[in-house]
Amino acid sequence: MSAPITAAVTAEAKSNPLFYKILVVLAMMSVIAGTLTGVMTYIQVGYSDSFVVIWLEAFLTTAVILMPVGVVMMSLVSKLIAKLLPHIAESARNPIVGVIMAVIMESIMAFTTTAKNIGFANRSEFASAWLEGFLVALPVGLSLMLIISMTVKPKIEKFLKS
Repeated sequence: MSAPITAAVTAEAKSNPLFYKILVVLAMMSVIAGTLTGVMTYIQVGYSDSFVVIWLEAFLTTAVILMPVGVVMMSLVSKLIAKLLPHIAESARNPIVGVIMAVIMESIMAFTTTAKNIGFANRSEFASAWLEGFLVALPVGLSLMLIISMTVKPKIEKFLKS
């Protein structure tokens, strides 16, 4: 075999199956969504014997709605920041993407968690619970997103491109 053909065969052999790529993304997003909905659920309803069931319902609601949205939004925000800040290195853009994604996703996650835990019967109670859940979980979300965007995201992007 010639060198270009051998390189192509070797590259194809090292390619990761789509199933693995999906599992990696789902696992990462599940850890983030699980942690944040756990914090928000704890703040909104406290800890009791039924906490795990209440949290699991909020997590599943959030996961079904937000995980697909999060994948798309991360890609769009990354591309937008790359266009707006083309002269800044990707390693410097990643924390910006992380902060933006944390704020956007946490506001939506706080909304879905509050809707599941509190409901819409009393608007002022809903707004208060949403804000409290958002503000308490925000430092956790910012920490997770910054850590992920600076360490894990580049590795995952490389893995997903393979």
